[in-house]
Amino acid sequence: MKQTGIWNSAKGIETTGLSGLAAAHWNLSEAELVELAVLRGEGQIASGGALSVETGAFTGRSPQDKFVVRDATTDRSVWWGNNKSMSPAHFETLYADFIEHAKGRELFIQDLVGGADAAHSLPTRVVTEYAWHSLFIRNLLIRPLREDLPDFEPSMTIIDLPSFKADPERHGCRTSTVVACDFTRRIVLIGGTEYAGEMKKSVFTLLNFLLPADGVMPMHCSANVSAAGESALFFGLSGTGKTTLSADPNRILIGDDEHGWGPAGIFNFEGGCYAKTIRLSREAEPEIFATTERFGTVLENVVLDPQTRVPDFNDGSKTENTRCAYPLHYIPNASPTGRAGHPKNIVMLTADAFGVMPPIAKLTPAQAMYHFLSGYTAKVAGTERGVTEPQATFSTCFGAPFMPRHPSEYGELLKQLIHEHDVDCWLVNTGWTGGAYGEGRRMPIKVTRALLTAALDGSLKKGKFYTDRSFGFAVPTDVPGVEPHILHPRKTWRDKLAYDAQASKLVGMFVKNFEQYEAYVDGDVRSAAPDLRSAAE
Repeated sequence: MKQTGIWNSAKGIETTGLSGLAAAHWNLSEAELVELAVLRGEGQIASGGALSVETGAFTGRSPQDKFVVRDATTDRSVWWGNNKSMSPAHFETLYADFIEHAKGRELFIQDLVGGADAAHSLPTRVVTEYAWHSLFIRNLLIRPLREDLPDFEPSMTIIDLPSFKADPERHGCRTSTVVACDFTRRIVLIGGTEYAGEMKKSVFTLLNFLLPADGVMPMHCSANVSAAGESALFFGLSGTGKTTLSADPNRILIGDDEHGWGPAGIFNFEGGCYAKTIRLSREAEPEIFATTERFGTVLENVVLDPQTRVPDFNDGSKTENTRCAYPLHYIPNASPTGRAGHPKNIVMLTADAFGVMPPIAKLTPAQAMYHFLSGYTAKVAGTERGVTEPQATFSTCFGAPFMPRHPSEYGELLKQLIHEHDVDCWLVNTGWTGGAYGEGRRMPIKVTRALLTAALDGSLKKGKFYTDRSFGFAVPTDVPGVEPHILHPRKTWRDKLAYDAQASKLVGMFVKNFEQYEAYVDGDVRSAAPDLRSAAE
């Protein structure tokens, strides 16, 4: 077997079970991987120097094809209502078939780390069939120093073979696509999909399982910190502005997607960013746009001009989920350590397409836990087949697909940390105002940034507030530089009765969704629920 690169000869490819490979390329650099990806026909160079690739039939994750091995380790600790199980025997058969399928192939290996806090990190070996997948995960996770690679010992292994097609009957899965996670042996097998995001989310999923036992809160959030050292967390589902709002030129970026909160403060799980690029513009998001013109960045499913290869970020014909993956240091004000102290503020982002939520609200600790467990945002018409009007989406902990444990475990841990460190919590609506989607307008980003600046510098909480009659949280009455009426959602609607009906409808959705968590929370959190009667008045 031909081997290139730098590796630990004592902990080599044999430790993964793989054998009989044509070649194994270890820890190749960006230049080497880009060169090989182009030579192998996996992608092409865009005008600015980024590597442009397509992910085939799958332009997003396949959550229905993700499985966790149910064994003595996971039987009573995994939330099986949210996670599909696979028997140890089926996983063993799948693993053996992966090993057989890999024989004679040329594979790429990266030795990387999940978690910037060494006390809670997860050394991870990622084996891929594609050179561009190796570049992607090299961008997204934390890279050890080159001199440390000969001594690298993985605690987790990911094997990603898109050409492998699973057999549902033989492997105990659903389709020919499979993402199988063995938490006991810390092995993840990914087959039948070219979507690279499955790899990074597999690391996140295992950390979500392991860290709560150590008193560390794993979070699907972005994070930044002020020059004075006051950090902030931004929770939110895709499309709510997590990446955009945390990339603030006046603050230091910790990370854009996955973090832990432990005894020493917050820390990034990753070493890069995975930003959505649909309708990306140089004017609105200059820091992110600049990364799309850097060598080493991976552009996923972005349409290029066939002659000039200039990306068209307004073209969603391949998918609305176009992305760019780049190392964190491509952002000028990124943290070199990926760490910061305990947060001063927590921001929960929602893109409310119903036009009911105010642009910002102050939450009590109980309300923060209620909205964290709810994980609300909304889909808008046209984003998915069959969606013709706004649809509420509730993804508990703002990341249900990646939560192996019951959400009450994460919620209780977050509540304890908020109380212990006296954190201010805010709910921010980046969605619609003046009406629902199709009638109102998108919340101006200048308004959102002004309100966030006031919240993070501590001035906002010193002002006057009114109590929202539907949700019961505190909303500022006026903020310098922000048009006053936008802080009062009902006033922005021409038809006030239509607003009342929409508010009542949304409150009902919240109440119905939270019924599944009521038995797991205390009276304070249950009382933080929005009031159906007030909303209907």
